[in-house]
Amino acid sequence: MQIKQKISMLVAALALSAVTAPAFAQVMVGGAQMFPSKDIIDNAVNSKDHTTLVAAVKAAGLVETLKGAGPFTVFAPTNEAFAALPAGTVDTLLKPENKATLTGILTYHVVAGKMDAAALSKAIADGKGKAMIKTVAGGTLTAMKSSTGITVTDEKGGSAKVTVADVYQSNGVIHVVDKVLLPK
Repeated sequence: MQIKQKISMLVAALALSAVTAPAFAQVMVGGAQMFPSKDIIDNAVNSKDHTTLVAAVKAAGLVETLKGAGPFTVFAPTNEAFAALPAGTVDTLLKPENKATLTGILTYHVVAGKMDAAALSKAIADGKGKAMIKTVAGGTLTAMKSSTGITVTDEKGGSAKVTVADVYQSNGVIHVVDKVLLPK
């Protein structure tokens, strides 16, 4: 009788894990499922919260780079983050004559290597509360833990909250942020 009970409990546990595991593994960003088998660009184009970022990446000519092998860590500002910039800023940045400035801002959101939330937390702990992160643009971001999660501060003192962490990609990881980070 005990063997039958153990088998029944094992079968129930396996059935429950089969039902709940995909829900935990599934990450939704901007109303779209993000697939770890797709690259940063192929996932980002499906997020309705990142249409401005995708347009900016295209205008800067960074699509092929972010489709590359990486790995990359991207702090991805939402449409709302871009909308919070002073009026006309995004339109100005998207003009061909401002491509270098736009590229500098976008690559300031990218870190070489895969730095998920666990790696960020470890770096923050190792840095006694602060992690200094070198960006692809050559600038530095400062990551810190707050009562609501991880915040990232730019060189101008602007701070962005990570609102969705660990969106794994085939070529890195994305952390959704609520502000645009600006280099010096």
